[in-house]
Amino acid sequence: MISITVTALVFGVIFLAELPDKTALAGLVLGTRYRASYVFAGVAAAFLLHVVLAVAAGSVLTLLPQQIVHALTGVLFLGGAAVLLLKKGEEEEEIRRPADQSFWKVAGTGFMLILVAEFGDLTQIMTANLAARYDDPLSVGLGAVLGLWAVAGLGIVGGKALMKKVPLRLITQIAAVLMLVLGVWSLWEAIAG
Repeated sequence: MISITVTALVFGVIFLAELPDKTALAGLVLGTRYRASYVFAGVAAAFLLHVVLAVAAGSVLTLLPQQIVHALTGVLFLGGAAVLLLKKGEEEEEIRRPADQSFWKVAGTGFMLILVAEFGDLTQIMTANLAARYDDPLSVGLGAVLGLWAVAGLGIVGGKALMKKVPLRLITQIAAVLMLVLGVWSLWEAIAG
């Protein structure tokens, strides 16, 4: 059974954490050069693969005693908040334009870019964390993949307009505060038992 609450929470956390990420900017660049639907297909497939891997890793963590899981996820969330707050502005990476504009070439370019850039990324670690925290792999996976797809869609279609309206620093700070709250809550649960 899918928990709407867990799915919504995971969506919000992952969405906010991914917005200031370099892959959102890469999606924006790809979307300005190629057909948006082709780019999105490749990017979405790569994000789906990352979420499946992260949820599987997080599900393994649920085999540990709950206090250890809460302590571990609390520390990782606090670390994620620190990474977001201390992160300097990242420059846009140059993306080579394939000569062939076919679906498979463009989608493949988007897939490979995200597959490599997101492996071990903060949002993948957060997804594993959330899967361990809530022991609800389907709800966590759904929320994470929808959050990542939403950011990819925004980046590909309307990223420039969004960044003109909402400062990137504000988005980063909101994501960091959410992770800080989740980290403190998890540590409190670990201590309270």
